[in-house]
Amino acid sequence: MVSLDHVTLRTQALDETRDFLVELLDLEVGYRPDFGFPGYWLYAGNTPIVHLIPGPGGAVERNAETIDHVGLRIDDIDDVRQRLDAGSIPYSEQTLAELGEHRLFTVTPTGILLELVARTAPPP
Repeated sequence: MVSLDHVTLRTQALDETRDFLVELLDLEVGYRPDFGFPGYWLYAGNTPIVHLIPGPGGAVERNAETIDHVGLRIDDIDDVRQRLDAGSIPYSEQTLAELGEHRLFTVTPTGILLELVARTAPPP
């Protein structure tokens, strides 16, 4: 079996991105080995699911191979929606009834697209 272990986001706004993800998704900053450069590991429970490292950003050509977005499963979509609203953070929504899912789309402070997926009904 294969499952996603973590995602590493390279950002010019290291602390701002950390704060954004901690506040929005209730992640916690946790242990990170000393790699000799700054960064953060953000934990969901006991698992470090988001790694943040510093680095330059820039426009990506749409015909270039790249990761388009990060999808994270969430438990409480209403709580996340309230956090987005409280922070005046723009987002869009999508319901996929055939999958029993509802999705929120937003971006980090440096423009990384996040897809937040909540189960709303049993899967088919």
